[in-house]
Amino acid sequence: MNTPLRRVGMAMMVMILLLLGNATWVQVINADEWRKNPYNRRVLLDEYARKRGLIIAADGTTIADVKETTDRLKFLRTYSNGPAYAPVTGYLSVTYGTSGMERAENDLLNGSDDRLFARRISALITGRDPVGGNVQLTLQPKVQQVAYDQLTSKGFTGSVVAIKPDTGEILAMVSTPSYDPNLLASHDADEQAAAWKQLNAEGSNDPLVNRATQALYPAGSTLKVIVAAGALADGKNKDTQYTAAGTIKLPNTQTDLPNFNGTPCGPGQTVSMETALAKSCNTAFGEMAGQLGANKLRRQAEKFGFNDPGLKVPLPVETSTLGAIPDEAALYQTGIGQRDVQITPLENAVVAATIANGGKRMQPYLVSKILGPDLKGIEDTEPDEVETAMSKDNATALRDMMIQSEINTGGQGIGVQVASKTGTAEHGNDPLKTKPHAWYIAFAPAQKPEIAIAVIVEDGGDRGLGATGGKVAAPIGRAVMNAYLAGR
Repeated sequence: MNTPLRRVGMAMMVMILLLLGNATWVQVINADEWRKNPYNRRVLLDEYARKRGLIIAADGTTIADVKETTDRLKFLRTYSNGPAYAPVTGYLSVTYGTSGMERAENDLLNGSDDRLFARRISALITGRDPVGGNVQLTLQPKVQQVAYDQLTSKGFTGSVVAIKPDTGEILAMVSTPSYDPNLLASHDADEQAAAWKQLNAEGSNDPLVNRATQALYPAGSTLKVIVAAGALADGKNKDTQYTAAGTIKLPNTQTDLPNFNGTPCGPGQTVSMETALAKSCNTAFGEMAGQLGANKLRRQAEKFGFNDPGLKVPLPVETSTLGAIPDEAALYQTGIGQRDVQITPLENAVVAATIANGGKRMQPYLVSKILGPDLKGIEDTEPDEVETAMSKDNATALRDMMIQSEINTGGQGIGVQVASKTGTAEHGNDPLKTKPHAWYIAFAPAQKPEIAIAVIVEDGGDRGLGATGGKVAAPIGRAVMNAYLAGR
């Protein structure tokens, strides 16, 4: 064989080996990923030939059902009270795939999960049609509905997350604006396309985004509870004194760090940590963060759940972070929840729940039980303590300071004692001319907490530039906590 032929033969052999390698990668090694891809229409069409499992609320209410049809897609997914639950359930669409719980628990719902193997074999032997498993969530319908109504009644954009502190169960998870997943589940391609176009149109305000888990915001003054937790761990107490000045200079700069409206925190030169938290004094907490230092502040935040890139509930959750802290001036700004601080509403609810639970951080979760096609239990979720974020004594001290914060905000209107912290978070290229986000984190009853909550209302709600967490977000949080406590 001459040299040119030998080269051609070698090239062909290499190409054949590459083709075989690629086929092996696609069909064997990476096959499961392609099979689970939400845009794999062949798999979706196959799934529509069998009855999909239900998504059920904590009290047994079915929030995602199926009904049999006469068209080529044998079953139609239906959603009861769809917009209230859509950020959690997501959608099942033959055109646009899946999202939310429909994606996270797809294998179970479509019947291909390994935990249903014995039932699939039984169905095959007996000739019965295969059926998917069912998912029971931790969501409490009354609490979910009140949270949804509180946001939508005023046309607010934002999110509410409520957690049971001692277990991590998510009692409510709402994001607005929302959408009706029934339109995307339709078997009418034109109806699906019209709905998709409207949901993704300019000015729609991202209704398909679950703000509770996927949106990141500056924490504003709600981060002060983490700074206070760090200071307590560093040996400080509620009576430790900090500056009461209405405005201070950021270290090594000519930039002012003011309190709200530049108001001093007290008549004297200093105020206690308790007063500083109750009055949400920026100058005091900038100084407190500066004394604590960036490393200790970052470690304390991580104990509360920051910088956890793998968090799933089982919906994936964006990573909350303090961001870069390159110098002391940045540290002061970080200490009041501004600068590069980014947090999800879910993480802020976890922060409140951790303090409520005596400093023990529980893993948040949405799935209470996995049920078979016959609704018999297959697996229950057990509460999982992740770590101790702060000592019980320090958590108690912080709780007492948060009670004073609630009193200062004008709360105590739900019949039980509440511990809380509000936040007014600046954002945008020109923060002083941009409507701030309004935050409220809280738990109740303060002495024996049963519910912890985080509320965010974007861009000031109906208060515009004059919005504060106490005026806009706090009434929503109290209404949601009251709904849960009244029905327990």
